[in-house]
Amino acid sequence: MSKVIFDYLKTAREPISSTTYGDSYRCSVYLVDGTYLPCVMLQKSEPIARLALQRFEQEKKGKRIFGSNKSSDAYEKIVKHFVTSGNRLNNYDIAKVETSKFAIPLSLLSKIEGETTMGWTGFVLEMRDGKSLSFGTSFGMEFFNIPENYNFDDVVAVHNHSFVSSTGEIKPLREGMSSQPVEYDRAMVNRERPYFVCFYDA
Repeated sequence: MSKVIFDYLKTAREPISSTTYGDSYRCSVYLVDGTYLPCVMLQKSEPIARLALQRFEQEKKGKRIFGSNKSSDAYEKIVKHFVTSGNRLNNYDIAKVETSKFAIPLSLLSKIEGETTMGWTGFVLEMRDGKSLSFGTSFGMEFFNIPENYNFDDVVAVHNHSFVSSTGEIKPLREGMSSQPVEYDRAMVNRERPYFVCFYDA
């Protein structure tokens, strides 16, 4: 593990915990060439390696994960998935690690309820200055865009399954509704952000 990651993890709080991936730490980093990456997830390498080995063993025993039982390239698909998918970052390329302003604190994240409609979670965060902002995601809760003049410490209330209308009103998105209201403009919604994963050895 690089010293900068080790030093950050000594003081890091609020990991996102998963039975599959273990504890993951959201942060921002500067690379050795000065490149700034605002959304990075630090994860131990051991859980993902263990998962890959488990998938390989399942395939050997005929428990297909990719494709049907007649698929001849299932093993190749598993290797391709673990080797080529995801945004990866070498830990030795990181020069500095910081807290990410795009990571919603867990205390706030825990107040956001599940899917509003199939494949979509919509919610509103009310700020201490009275402004309300629409947020939404198709699947990722790790990082979110937020206007430059705000941060998640400004949030005073969460309104689940809601959106902000063009007039600034908080309106409901009914759970399970088959279509969104006509006035629900997803272009005005703060969406989830893509991120890089950096694996480290404990």
